[in-house]
Amino acid sequence: MCMRVLLAHGQIVVRRGLRALIETRDNFEVCAETSNGPDAVELALRHQPDVAILDIGLPIIDGIEVTRQIRRETRRTEIMIFAMRDSSHKIRDALEAGARGYVLKTEADERILEAIKALAQGGAFFSSCSDQVANAFNGVERHWFDSHPTALTLRECEVVRLIAEGKSNKHIARHLEISVKTVETHRSSSMRKLSVHSAAELVRCAIRCRLIPP
Repeated sequence: MCMRVLLAHGQIVVRRGLRALIETRDNFEVCAETSNGPDAVELALRHQPDVAILDIGLPIIDGIEVTRQIRRETRRTEIMIFAMRDSSHKIRDALEAGARGYVLKTEADERILEAIKALAQGGAFFSSCSDQVANAFNGVERHWFDSHPTALTLRECEVVRLIAEGKSNKHIARHLEISVKTVETHRSSSMRKLSVHSAAELVRCAIRCRLIPP
């Protein structure tokens, strides 16, 4: 499946960098790009990309308002806000506007690509599992967000939920129809992303991010 991406950023050097990064992957494609908010809305509706990467500080109309306008017209495109810093109220605004991603510009290239893939596959992606992000999730009255933690892909969400429920790697593998090795890979990746070092810490983080009830 080809993942089609719209780039909207006021600085051409950033757009060029993102395009070059995205086009290193065979199944990623930049379908359109722009330097301002109104054009971002128009291009999103015209091209219906899988993911729109929006600079939070877009000229004329900022990324949050662009998100609102796109979301009013279509559910086809998932939106990733691209920002310089973590901000509790900005994350909350992004979520309430309809974004499913809030990614810092300081992230490594692989993490940005991972974020795009997660959103294109119906997941969510945030740069950290900080209390700020967890609080922003708690403040958004959308059932979808209740079942997805920050920073994890959809499959990692499933694996962490089953670990938190006490399921063994073999049980998880059978349930998800994947190999035990793949389960272990998802487990290790989730622990790394959430900065935890034991199963007990992973369960606590899963509760804090509302993967499972306390």
